[in-house]
Amino acid sequence: MTDSTAPPKTAVIVEDDPDIRHLLVEVLGAMGFATVSVDNGVDGVEAVLAYQPLITTLDVNMPGIDGFEAARRIRAQSDTYIIMLTGLEEEADVLLGFGAGADEYIYKPFRPRELRARIDALLRRPRIGGDTANVGQQHQSAPTFAGAQLATAVLPALHPPEPAPPQPHPHGRLGAGALAHRDLELDPDSRIVIAAGQELELTRTEFDLLSTLMESKRRVRSKADLTLVVRADSYVTNYYVGEADKRAIEAHMTNLRRKLGDSAALPRYIETVRGVGYRMTSDSAD
Repeated sequence: MTDSTAPPKTAVIVEDDPDIRHLLVEVLGAMGFATVSVDNGVDGVEAVLAYQPLITTLDVNMPGIDGFEAARRIRAQSDTYIIMLTGLEEEADVLLGFGAGADEYIYKPFRPRELRARIDALLRRPRIGGDTANVGQQHQSAPTFAGAQLATAVLPALHPPEPAPPQPHPHGRLGAGALAHRDLELDPDSRIVIAAGQELELTRTEFDLLSTLMESKRRVRSKADLTLVVRADSYVTNYYVGEADKRAIEAHMTNLRRKLGDSAALPRYIETVRGVGYRMTSDSAD
């Protein structure tokens, strides 16, 4: 039974095409989201900070700042799930999108049912730090804009506090179930990762990929396998995984390695098994 007293889920739609904006309002509204729609990147960043949405969809080519820059600004201050919806299909654009903080990168024209499936998969994945309380703390009066009306006129003024800088996490506070590989430690419960004594800031997808590889140790995980893991569909054997999905995994792995200070040519933590996938390096020291 659905709890009618629960606060609404909020989604921010950042899209300059009114037809696509209207379609997104319908799709997200059917999923139970209250939606806030804007038509440019600057207002999109402001809307995310004001409403703290669970989901944010971002176009790329927009007036003002583009979707890549908007994603960077949003990711620096919010843990919202970012879905980039764009006609840009070049690999460089996909890499740029994930590097900016996107959780999904979907080509236009998109299929509404696929969008819904990808959003459902995102919501099955835990948020950073396992914090799900933010869902209930969203702006409860966020309106749904019928016909994808512009929402900038109703956005409240917002002066968010400066985020505290990340602090190194003491090793002794990692849980009993923490995984270790060389000087790399990962706690699945607190979702904390420490490399060479320093706590790392990973995206949800990067954490899930690293956790899966550390649990698998020397067992090779294919790109298709990892795609299903980050979608939380690892037990669905007939789910289609396309080349775009595999390129997305490559992009996430590139970003993960960069944060770990790792090298694909001379790996310390994660090695590529050419033509197959990825696995952790040997435990022995270099």
